[in-house]
Amino acid sequence: MSEHRPDDFPTRAGRRRTGRVDDAPAAGDAVSRSAAPQRDVPAEPIAQVPQFADRVSSEAQPAPQSPAPRIVTDSVPAQPRQAPTRLRSARSQPAERRSFLTRDTADVPASRGFRGFLNSLGIRIGPSEKEQLERRDIRAVSQHWPGPRTIAVVNGKGGANKTPTTVMLAAVFARNGGGPVLAWDNNETRGTLGWRTEQGPHDSTVMDLLDHADELLSPSAQSALLARYVHHQTEDRYDVLRSKPDVLASEQKITESDFDALHEVASKYFRLNIIDSGNDESAERWLRMIHHTHQLVIATTTQEEHAEAGALLLEALQSRGGRYAELSRNAVVIVSQSDRNGTAAQATAIADGFSHLARAAATIPYDAALLKGRMRFGLLKPGTQRAWLAAAAAVADDL
Repeated sequence: MSEHRPDDFPTRAGRRRTGRVDDAPAAGDAVSRSAAPQRDVPAEPIAQVPQFADRVSSEAQPAPQSPAPRIVTDSVPAQPRQAPTRLRSARSQPAERRSFLTRDTADVPASRGFRGFLNSLGIRIGPSEKEQLERRDIRAVSQHWPGPRTIAVVNGKGGANKTPTTVMLAAVFARNGGGPVLAWDNNETRGTLGWRTEQGPHDSTVMDLLDHADELLSPSAQSALLARYVHHQTEDRYDVLRSKPDVLASEQKITESDFDALHEVASKYFRLNIIDSGNDESAERWLRMIHHTHQLVIATTTQEEHAEAGALLLEALQSRGGRYAELSRNAVVIVSQSDRNGTAAQATAIADGFSHLARAAATIPYDAALLKGRMRFGLLKPGTQRAWLAAAAAVADDL
């Protein structure tokens, strides 16, 4: 019978193990990983995983050839028991943290242009820089945030392209994100969002939804009930909450408490609410919209009066300080080239003029599909679609 040493102990199968470096640590010794740092505004955390080659600590004892933990016999001399503690300690230090996971850095092969053609022939080739940028924009607008988000599209001047901007942003986010998106007409003076989008099998408006807000907010309410009050866009996959442009503003007055109830319903059923605002910046519904806004978007055309109205609005919000100033500084300006005879240089000049007022500015080329009638993303030219994707990605950056 062999002699038992004090550092030997029986396993569950009746065999004995020693305190060697390569013994597997107990389940309770697993090291938890710290969460990724959080930003002031909620955003998707990105895990940073070190490369596989860096995973082994320099303090660890030389490992045996077999990567798996071994059951050793009495004939193998025991090793000091301090080494496993040192190994776990090294992994627990922030500066020395290692991971056995590897980062997935593989690119999906190119699908556009000549590179995409080569891939269709079986010649594997990566995407171009242009296609990589497009993919980054798609990822930006496809994310889901930890809570509903509200985007307000504003400009105190009528005809500044607020409604087309609302529609195109809703289409881009809905087509890529896969979650419910609402385009909401918050205009009490002849809002035209309902005229420029597809109508559902009813004629309900924001006032009808307001009358049933309590029912929709009840714990037993089902999401399908909302289809009675919003108008689904079958091609672009978002929903529209219409105003009633054929009645006077006095007949569809929305107070602060009314807006709060509507916003609560929208936030319960939609991950993203994009609000087409009215022109009256002193209206209760306009001010309450700003109160609930996470991202401000200034819509303008290349016409000077539209751009000036947008700039004045940003300056007014900045002067109020607090949350208003923060929304102003983080605003995104979207400049649409509304004149068939205009140039891209004109739109760029307007966008550059907002560089000291807003976080970002995007330009949209002229496209006849946005001028009149029902607006659909699929009707736009490829260059216009790409521009709206880039604009939506700029909006998503701070959500």
